[in-house]
Amino acid sequence: MGDPKFPSKLYDTPAHPWQGERIKAEQELVRKYGLRNKREIWKAQTILRNLRRQSRNLQARLRYGDKQAEIETANLLSSCGRSGLLSMDGSSLDAVLGLSVEKILDRRLQTIVYLKGLASSHKQARQMIIHGHVYMNGHKVTVPGYTVKRVEEESIHYNPNSTFNDDMHPIRMHMRNENPVVAETFEPVLADTPAPKEE
Repeated sequence: MGDPKFPSKLYDTPAHPWQGERIKAEQELVRKYGLRNKREIWKAQTILRNLRRQSRNLQARLRYGDKQAEIETANLLSSCGRSGLLSMDGSSLDAVLGLSVEKILDRRLQTIVYLKGLASSHKQARQMIIHGHVYMNGHKVTVPGYTVKRVEEESIHYNPNSTFNDDMHPIRMHMRNENPVVAETFEPVLADTPAPKEE
């Protein structure tokens, strides 16, 4: 079982430490998603690798008419659908093999907060989450790498006690000036129009 003080790693490191193309691709992902370090990419790659391995094994078992494999296939596709990696219906094991690391990173809480318009950048979204400004399902979540399920997306909003709930918060005002309609949580900024003349 192992010592609880020294838990096993949740990701696999690259087989070779010095590969120019891989390092460049990882740096681009770190900048694009505002990640803390490359370990978060390796975790996503490990998740993707496990899903693909499971999909290949199930495909091989299905060729021999394994009934248990059919049940496991339905569970796998259902799980990927709930996680937002695949559509809820009409997906197949080939779709699992077609997943990419970007698809895994898109389901992180940090990315969802940015895409919902609650933050002006991925790095700001990470800071908001860590400092407890983000609520999900009625409670505070402080893990930027949390995988958001499809049904949880609509419940993501600012912490009721957060200063970001104020429409006049400097960050929110700056975001509205950059983009008049950042997300549904913000009211659109109307263009200046002349006031109607009093008769």
